This record gives sequence, structure tokens and C-alpha cells, in this order.
Amino acid sequence: MPNKPISMTQVALIQQLREQGHSIRSISRKTGLHRHTVSQYVSNERFPEANIPADGRLSVLSSYFPHFDRELSRIGVTRQLLWVEYHQSHPEGYGYSQFCEHYSRYRQSLPREVVMHLDRVFGDRLEVDLAGKPLHYTDPFSNEVIASPVLVCVLPASGYTYVEALISAKAEDLFDGLNRCLAYFGGVPRNVVSDNMRQYVVKNSRYEYTFTELAQQWSVHYKTNLEATRICHPRDKPSVEKHVHISYLRIYARLRDEQFSTLSSLNRRIRELVEAHNDCLRSRGRESRREVFLSCERTLLMPLPLEPFVVRHTTKAKVQTNYHVELGEDKHFYSVHYRYIGRQTTLIYDRQIVEVFIGMERIAVHHRDYRQWGYTTLHEHMPAAHLHYRKTLGFTREYFESIAFKSGPYAQELFKRVMDAKDFVEQSYRACLGLKRLMEQYGNERFENACNRALQSGKANYTIVANILKNGMDKAAAQEIPWTIPSHENIRGANEYR
Repeated sequence: MPNKPISMTQVALIQQLREQGHSIRSISRKTGLHRHTVSQYVSNERFPEANIPADGRLSVLSSYFPHFDRELSRIGVTRQLLWVEYHQSHPEGYGYSQFCEHYSRYRQSLPREVVMHLDRVFGDRLEVDLAGKPLHYTDPFSNEVIASPVLVCVLPASGYTYVEALISAKAEDLFDGLNRCLAYFGGVPRNVVSDNMRQYVVKNSRYEYTFTELAQQWSVHYKTNLEATRICHPRDKPSVEKHVHISYLRIYARLRDEQFSTLSSLNRRIRELVEAHNDCLRSRGRESRREVFLSCERTLLMPLPLEPFVVRHTTKAKVQTNYHVELGEDKHFYSVHYRYIGRQTTLIYDRQIVEVFIGMERIAVHHRDYRQWGYTTLHEHMPAAHLHYRKTLGFTREYFESIAFKSGPYAQELFKRVMDAKDFVEQSYRACLGLKRLMEQYGNERFENACNRALQSGKANYTIVANILKNGMDKAAAQEIPWTIPSHENIRGANEYR
């Protein structure tokens, strides 16, 4: 606006002269106002220019304006690009500055959208959305770049925000993320609003909507009300739409050159940036989002339930001859006791636990494992023969050497000779198991003495050591075995050979 205000009569006169086709200079002379003042009022008030003669260039450019509107809605298209394309077709046309000026006037002449200010009530509403662009982390083993959908939640009244990268966009992962969101806020708002995402809404019409069974279970658990926006009406949840854009500026932009090897490390970094965002001062305010939340909204949220909502699924599986049942969703196998082979079971599982039931009896419980075609087996479910074979698969030379080390040097030497006596060391493991049992039965000290006597005799095997311990020979003082021939009347001496 001009520096020096003018009367409404002068404004009306400027408008009248402008509508009659007078130039800026002519209006300045007739009104006695400086031409810059007239020019500013003409520009700010957007007086009609219908009577101003238009040259041919403006007519040609104006015909492109609807096309420019459509093109600017496409990703990456700018006014600069549109002017370059226009100038290639019309070299005699306007330069870039006049191009922008005329297009801006055209945009200003269009009917403007009217927006309504909404008063937000503290503790009343949580807006939820999935950002249109994912974040990424790189698997350190396969070097695969994995895309993670991003959940954005905001309490509109305070602007307090929560952002998290999810494992996937499945409903199970979405509601797990919402669990952590409410835990972060420390309470539950009275309403939770989302758009028509398939994980949330089954059917939506102009006047009513139907939520998924899982969404309804979640809302009942937290005693909150679910709402959904109208189809193609993102402004029904304007706060979260705005904060998705803010997330691009304050989170995505900061992470663009950072590398992450796990989802948890990515989320730790996101949490740092979210905390910084919540500590920023709000626009036109002297308090941060956190300060407003803690002082005005935190106490108005409903309390959290004692336990978070757990998504539980149910499926059927028959116990196979290898006493395992298959969880088809993950293609993973879990053991039950071998006596249940051939029985039909019910699997009830969530993100952490897999329970196996026959009727009302729970026969097994496992931590959930997501490895496809993998097996989770408990030792107590195995037959004795399988358990013994399973144990032998884990034996190594180093294992038995570590057992012998607990007793002493003679035991180490005896174990070494036992294992070296076989062409394949695996063939000696049964004897080593026997020696290990003797050590546990008689104690390290007696076992060490027995190994000493066995080594002096020149025979190092399980039977010798077992006999020494059984007969108590290890208790006698260790003595060197004499190698001289004993005296005997039937043995002739050296004089007999002269």
C-alpha cells in the first residue's frame, strides 16, 4: 500500500478514471496524486482493465493460461520451464518477468478459495496420515534398499507431533505404530481422524463410513471414537496434511544424505528430529508445541489402558510327522511335543508370540520368528533319540578340550590321545562323552589322578579311566611304574648264556 493514505473519494475517482481507459499518468494529472501512488492503488485494488487495449501478444499468452494451470500441478513443472516452452513457440512474445506478471494477474482474477478458521479443542482430536513418500534403510547383509512407509500423527490444538517409519503399511504394523504414538503422547484423545486408507476404512460414502474389524477393536481397546474424512477432502484433516509437508522439510531433508542399516536406527534419528520440531516455537507464538501440549492438552487426554492393543490372529495347522506346525503367513515352523503328531491345532499369534492350542489346552508357546522356511524347535518337544542326535551335532574338538581344561593337564593329554586315536575325530565323541560323565560323577580331582595313572600305563581310553576310578586306584599316591624285570626262580640269568 502507498505510504500516504488517500480518501475513499479519491480511490473511487481513480477507479472511475481507470474504467474509462485513462492511463496512470492521465489519472495522476486529473487527481493531483503522484503517479506512483496511483500505480500502487491500481495494482493493489486490481481495477478492471477490460477497456485497456490489449496487444496481440497478451491475447496469445492468455490462451495458454488454462494449460499452465494444469501443467503446474505436475511434479517438477515450474513457471520458468513453462516460459521456456512458450518462448520457443513465440520468440516475439513476452520476456520472463512480463510472462510472470500477466500470469499472476490472471491467477488473481480467478475466484479465490474461501477457507474457514476452526477452533481446536484440547484433547479432542488426533489426526493420522501416511506420508506420500517413504524413508529408506539398507540391509547390511544383502545391500537391499528397503522402503519404509512413514506414519505422521498430530494433535491439532497444540500441534504436538509424532512421526515413525513402519515395517510396512499393513494394518497390523499401522496399529502397532498408533500404539506407540499414544504411548508417546501419554494419553488418548476423544477422536482419531484418518483418511480413507484401506487399513482403516472398509466402505465410505458421503454420509457414513464403515471401519475395518481391526480398527474397531483398536478403538474399543483405547475407548476412543474413530472418524474418517470425506472422499477426496484432505482438508478435513488439515493439521496432519500440513505436518506431512513439515516432515518433508524438517525430517526428510535432514536425512537425505544419512545412511541407516536397520529400521530401529532410522527411527531413533527420526525421534531426535521430531523432538527438535516439538521444541520449536510455534508461528506467531512465544511457546513451543511441547510447552503448549504439557500446559494445556496433556491433562485433558484420557488415560492409557494398562496394556497396549495387541493384534491377534488365528489359524489352523496339523502337527506334521516332524512334530512341527506351520504358520502359513510367515512360512515358518514351530515345534510341539511329539506325542501330538497328526492332531489338528489352533495357532493364535501376534507380532511377538505364537501359541499352539488343542481345544482349550495350550500345548506350546514360541517367540514369533519371521524367517521363511525356518524351524523353531524346543528340546523338550523332541524324542530322546532325536535329542541325543541333536546334541551330537553340536560337539567339536574344541568343546571337549574346554571340558578337559577344567580338570587339569593330565585330563587334557588323555582327551587329546583319545581324539587322536581315530581317523575321524567325530568317531571319538562317544568316548569323550563317557569321560565327561566320569568327570561329573567323581569330581575333577579324582578324574585328574585317574588320567595320570592311565597315561603312566601307556593306555589312554575310557575303559582304563573308568576301571581306575571304580577300583579307587586313583586314590593311591601316583608312582612311576617300574620297568625292571621282576626276580623269579624260573627266569635264567646272564650266567646261563656263557
